[in-house]
Amino acid sequence: MDRKSFLKSGLIFPFMAMNIDEFEAHVVGSDAKSDLMPALFVGHGSPMNAIIPNEFNKKWREIGDKLPRPKAILCISAHWETRGTKVTAMPKPRTIHDFGGFPQKLFDTQYPAPGSPFFAQQVVDAMREVHVSKDLEWGLDHGCWSVLNPMFPKADIPTFQLSLDYLAKPEDHFKIALQLKSLRNKGVLILGSGNIVHNLGRMDATNKPHDWAIAFDALVKERIESGNFASLVGYRGLGASASMSIPTAEHYLPLLYVLAVKDKTDDLLFFNETIDLGSISMRSIYFGS
Repeated sequence: MDRKSFLKSGLIFPFMAMNIDEFEAHVVGSDAKSDLMPALFVGHGSPMNAIIPNEFNKKWREIGDKLPRPKAILCISAHWETRGTKVTAMPKPRTIHDFGGFPQKLFDTQYPAPGSPFFAQQVVDAMREVHVSKDLEWGLDHGCWSVLNPMFPKADIPTFQLSLDYLAKPEDHFKIALQLKSLRNKGVLILGSGNIVHNLGRMDATNKPHDWAIAFDALVKERIESGNFASLVGYRGLGASASMSIPTAEHYLPLLYVLAVKDKTDDLLFFNETIDLGSISMRSIYFGS
């Protein structure tokens, strides 16, 4: 089953999550002023996480309560792929319901955060190796708002998105992302939204993780901890577990954007370290002080 077919099917993940007391204690203890906004990669899973209370969105809500308030949020979502790289630059982005077969309540959900034409221009200006065009049509897709709805429920923080160029190679995406790092110094929260392991065709209704999913998820964790980001950019060379975990790249690529903006002073914490339905990793990552 491909990604679009799955979303249209209306299946809902029975999510489970591990305890992140360590994460919460760390963020609570980091109230001191910092010039560097944290960066997050979030395994987003089902759109239903936006409205149905579960362990995953509970953690997102707690994180939102503890993070320093961003001046803006830049989201790189698995669900916006374009020819070339684009950035949303409208003052009032629409809420995009890019799925089918789910309850009406989900379609009725709106996330009316303002956009940020100012920071969109900052992205355009920051890019030296690639042309970024301004987009006035897209909005906020569910990879973005399904996470932000629990994390920042007031929807009062300017939010904009950067697209994934479907013609670009993984190393090109990493180079693009390197140029976004300066935004962290300007109060922008960079949020990558996808899933490290995302193979909808190999989901298991018994919720038993596949060995290859466990292996690749663990390998990614180890490479992040060791700082070996080059191997993660070149994930196609990581063997059969990588091939099974990443049949298509769009859910994996947002991770590269967050790795690229890591600062040498950042602490690293993992949360929601769970393989769901056998083939969906909900592992999420925090870089910050």
